[in-house]
Parts: sequence; structure tokens; C-alpha cells
Amino acid sequence: MAHLFAFWESRAFYDSFMARSHDRLASAQAGTFKDAQVRLFDYRFDVKTGFEPRFTDADLLRVALCRIHEERAEHFVLMQEKVWNPAMAGSPGMVRGLFGEAPGNEFLVLSMWRSAAEHGKYRTERVERLALRAQTEADVAAITGDVVDMESSWTV
Repeated sequence: MAHLFAFWESRAFYDSFMARSHDRLASAQAGTFKDAQVRLFDYRFDVKTGFEPRFTDADLLRVALCRIHEERAEHFVLMQEKVWNPAMAGSPGMVRGLFGEAPGNEFLVLSMWRSAAEHGKYRTERVERLALRAQTEADVAAITGDVVDMESSWTV
């Protein structure tokens, strides 16, 4: 399995690419992959510090895709800002990240880590306590995600 992330300067640039170049590039890649899933998220805010789509200083990404109960979406966003972000920002191995939103109460939390060991320290020490404090179980209808080891030769 591979995870590909693309970051667009603006929605206008994305729309222009889709209208002018996407189909030509996609047809050239026919048969090179199967079961592609594509999601488009709008940037909401940074996790830790100013997000940059630069991956040379991270060895691991944690991506969480969260579908939130409609009546709990505002609470989920607030808890990301007030509980989860400060906890991740205080973890020495966390480099930076972003929080994005898609239609249908779907959110993306992308965090970049120096190493799997640093991410592991954060995970085991804090996640259960933070989830209780943020009332995450009441907010989340479904969550999927992955821990992604970076492949530097794929970074452009």
C-alpha cells in the first residue's frame, strides 16, 4: 500500500490541474495501481507550527481520517485545537502537521514525526488520557488511518 499526499497552493490551481492535465496523466498511469481512493481536504489549521509540505525532516507520518457525528463536529474541531494539538506540539519528536476538513463531517489529522520511536512515546504515554479528556469516543463515528514510513526517494 502507498499513500500519496499532494498540497495545492489554492483551490483554483487544483481545479485548473484537474481540468487541464489530470486525465492525460491518469491515462498514462493506467494499470500501475488498483483501488485508488482520493479525498480532498481544505486546510483548517496547523498542528504544532506552520505547516510546510516538506518531508525531508520526517521519517514517519501518522494520518487519521475521522468521520464525525454531525452534531459533534464543532466539539471535535475545538478539542483538536485545545487538547490534541497542544499535546502533540509538546511531544519532542513531533515535527509539524495539519488539520483539514472535507464535506460530510470528515476530517484529516496529518502529523509528521522524526521517527517511529518518538511517535511511539507519544502514543503510549498520552493517547488514552487525551481521548477521555477530549471525549473523542462521543465525537467519532468512524476512524481509519495509518502510520506511514517515509520513502525519501518518492518525495518531490
